[in-house]
Amino acid sequence: MAELDEGASAELRIDTLVDPSGACVITLAGELDVSNVQSLDATVASATEKPAQQLIFDLAELRFMDSAGIAVLIHASEKAQSVRLRNASPIVHRLLEVTGLTGVLPVEP
Repeated sequence: MAELDEGASAELRIDTLVDPSGACVITLAGELDVSNVQSLDATVASATEKPAQQLIFDLAELRFMDSAGIAVLIHASEKAQSVRLRNASPIVHRLLEVTGLTGVLPVEP
């Protein structure tokens, strides 16, 4: 990972779509950390405006996530009817296990 520059934000791409079941799928790519977590927080807020919303986070292309990202996932689980995590890369899956998040949110292969 490159040296962190003060004030620089990590590269994060967020894509959203609604799947055939009506769930909102939020795909994350790059690095999710305190420098860019506000973008994801805004996406989650928009996706959970409707009651009984189901969220799926696709993490296949997420290379890094810090505690700020974990906090957004937990907050999303409090706002949406259901939240699932999908396709976590090995490093992100390990982070989810170590932090105990796999016991809170379902993680799909």
